[in-house]
Amino acid sequence: MTLFDMPGPGPGVCNDPELMLVRQHLLEISPDGKRFARVLRDTIDQLLNGEVTGRYDWNTLFKTEKTHAGTLVEINLQREFKFGDGITMDYRIEGIDVDCKYSQQFGGWMIPPEAVGHLCLLIWADDKKSRWSAGILRIQREWLNGGSNRDMKLTIKAEHRSKIIWLWNDAELPENLLLHIPASDRKAIFASPSGQARLNELFRRVQMRRISRNVVRTVAQQKDYMKRVRGNDGSRSALRKEGILIMGDSASHRAIAKGLNLLIPRDGEFVSARVVLAGPQHESKPQVFLDSEHWALANRNDLPAPAPLLPSRSAVL
Repeated sequence: MTLFDMPGPGPGVCNDPELMLVRQHLLEISPDGKRFARVLRDTIDQLLNGEVTGRYDWNTLFKTEKTHAGTLVEINLQREFKFGDGITMDYRIEGIDVDCKYSQQFGGWMIPPEAVGHLCLLIWADDKKSRWSAGILRIQREWLNGGSNRDMKLTIKAEHRSKIIWLWNDAELPENLLLHIPASDRKAIFASPSGQARLNELFRRVQMRRISRNVVRTVAQQKDYMKRVRGNDGSRSALRKEGILIMGDSASHRAIAKGLNLLIPRDGEFVSARVVLAGPQHESKPQVFLDSEHWALANRNDLPAPAPLLPSRSAVL
């Protein structure tokens, strides 16, 4: 068999030792990509600045803010993974210069002339699709489109995107909840001028789904937004009268969510659900024992009744 008869490298493999070294390092620091995805989620939320603006949709950003997204992704990835500064590119990874390029539009990475011959970490994320990708490519001039903007930056020809060595391709981006609930629910949530009333409506309408701290911050638009969730006149107190529990990320609350077969809140998350005293009609449903009674998720035709008190964060069930 001659060299020309040998099969090419398989998926995720290439004949570029430096690229493979950088790829191995990135996969070691985030094997499942979740740390990368979290940085992307946090960066998008940082741009939206929901606590101040109430925004939750990328399309509502100003053009200058969208342009700044790539810089923020670059900075936040460096903070998260402690990449060194590159000599001529953004990062120094395993002693190798690597440039970082982000685009909300797949294939829209803007490559500067000085990146030709260097490795580029190419990142794409789409908040509406809740998907993201990251791959590495050593830039070759002939793989770039001829047209250029005033900064002389070029894009990668579509037929050469297959040369990108993907680390994570079309992976799941943590959901931007407010983009993915019915428009009627969004309208009802944001209808009130009161931050507390908006939060109450959020937990009333969005049940049995994880609600992140950033969503709470965006809806409340108040600096003491976490206080607005808790008891003592927060959403927990207000909605308890309607039979709605709001479980947070404490061990005791997670145990209740697990007992009711709900999604378990992760760090900084909440899950709400309406419960009733368990009766014969609920015998096939998961139940939890609170306030000396058995409780189950309410059926649609169960009349609203006060929910039990949730245990404190320090309680162990």
